Amino acid sequence: MTDQTSQNAAKLYGIAVSSGIIIGKAHLVDRSRVRILYQYLISDEQVKKEVERFRCALDKTKDQISTAKSRMPDHIKKHAFILDTHLMILDDTMFAEATINTILEEKINAEWALKKSIQNIGELFEQIDDPYIKERFSDVESVAERILRHLAGKNQDSLFDIDDRVIIVAHDLSPADTSALNPGKIMGFITDVGGRTSHTAIMAKSLKIPAVVALESVTLQVQEGNLLIVNGNNGEVLINPDDETINRYQEMQLQYERYESSIVRVSHLPAETTDGHRIATMANIEFLEEVVMAKDHGAEGVGLYRTEFHFLRSDTLPGEEELFEDYKQVAEIMAPEPVTIRTLDLGGDKFSGQLELSKEMNPALGLRAIRFCLKERGIFRGQLRAILRASAYGNVKILLPMISGLQEVLDTRMILDEVKEDFDGLKIPYDRNIKVGVMIEVPSAVAVADVLARHVDFFSIGTNDLIQYALAIDRINEHVAYMYQPFHPAILRMIRQVVEGAKKGGISVALCGEMAEDPLCTFSLLGLGIDELSMNSMGVPLIKKLIRSMSMAEAKADLEKIFQLDTASTVREFILKRMEPFRSDLGGKNLFRQ
Repeated sequence: MTDQTSQNAAKLYGIAVSSGIIIGKAHLVDRSRVRILYQYLISDEQVKKEVERFRCALDKTKDQISTAKSRMPDHIKKHAFILDTHLMILDDTMFAEATINTILEEKINAEWALKKSIQNIGELFEQIDDPYIKERFSDVESVAERILRHLAGKNQDSLFDIDDRVIIVAHDLSPADTSALNPGKIMGFITDVGGRTSHTAIMAKSLKIPAVVALESVTLQVQEGNLLIVNGNNGEVLINPDDETINRYQEMQLQYERYESSIVRVSHLPAETTDGHRIATMANIEFLEEVVMAKDHGAEGVGLYRTEFHFLRSDTLPGEEELFEDYKQVAEIMAPEPVTIRTLDLGGDKFSGQLELSKEMNPALGLRAIRFCLKERGIFRGQLRAILRASAYGNVKILLPMISGLQEVLDTRMILDEVKEDFDGLKIPYDRNIKVGVMIEVPSAVAVADVLARHVDFFSIGTNDLIQYALAIDRINEHVAYMYQPFHPAILRMIRQVVEGAKKGGISVALCGEMAEDPLCTFSLLGLGIDELSMNSMGVPLIKKLIRSMSMAEAKADLEKIFQLDTASTVREFILKRMEPFRSDLGGKNLFRQ
């Protein structure tokens, strides 16, 4: 989206993924996709040479990523697992061996064979409804793009060698690119594409450099040396601003830096309202290595541990021992704070020998999550055994995804009881009182929340899916994404119904969707009576500070007014006005997206 402000100036709007405000000159780097111009058959004599050409490109890519990892600054080495993930992708049989086999069997050029492999992997990821996990496909594409560049004989300029103080402008940046950024030289970056939960975004936050992505055509509108203002708080990018605008943003920059200094000092204080009501603030994680980052940012536990990675990274199923070691380490590092492990949230009708997920007309409504686990009980039982064994080493909870009714809970309890009985006979230690909760993310679960509450220990509301299912919105569909409204009255009423059902059953209720780390949602969630908020680690300090600035009594009173409003826009307008007194305390009025 673009606003023209003068003949030479423009304002663009994208997705803010790393906070802060910077003013500097643009430096364009070529990270555009390599076009596969030729798709051709090869002779029997050329096959061996083509395989070697692919292997050579593969090895060069491994060297590039390994070099990037070795150059990572000490303060972001805790994110080295992201580059390790890229190295594992290169060794994955679905990636490398599949490409080589395609060259051998179909006698086609390496570029074409690689493209086919990526398409197959992409179809697998399409079966996943979780937007965070689905976005991991961008890592596969990033690795493939590096290989294609080597196959095409194109050298990729290193960002490590940039000496000037500049703002990087690119079509896209990989995590390896981001790890090579020197914060002393690179002020920040903006890209045409990208998302909030990408690994590149995570790296930018750790480097503490402002970044805005998904600007669509910024590489076409910015020229080398243009003066830019990048607002990583609300997604604004200004091209060639006038002096008055520069002065205004310099003041905002100073204001935000003061805010940053203040929030770091208090990130480990509890999230307790001015009238003494405490909210647990947790972190969402995907990898073991993220636990340290969660603790560093003041998280009081892991509210959502996504466990799909082990099942996606290879075409063979992870064994119980592999899962146990991973879950055990997370539990030990976080102890005595809780770790909530969500069971497998994937889909498919075959899951043996190879990770083969069948195509479905509508995977979001198909065989996925708890439905898949209850069909493939061998896989489910193995994961439950690993989780139970890990529970002996810390405060572990089990979270079941996509529960639509009570029967799924009863069936899972039966399997869990069978595993416990096996462990008792084998004298294997585990937490006999391990808590089992369910994710509330489909409307039917909301409708029977009071029933479910009598059979589980806690609820965790997955607002990302709940909003999509309740409003019939595919938020990654550009034609209807604007209708994805967390402030829709129906959504707020659903959350209230879930909380009421939980309280009636005497259990706690958490919320782990994007609403948890949206400052505009905090006041409403507080008033609704949510006990726990779980979010990206980077968002924890801000939400904790915001809660400490609020009154529970006022939040409840305001909620009554909100429930008198009829549309998402009027609710949002009310909240924006209500939040006005908090803006100066939280880094200025541009902290919240308009």
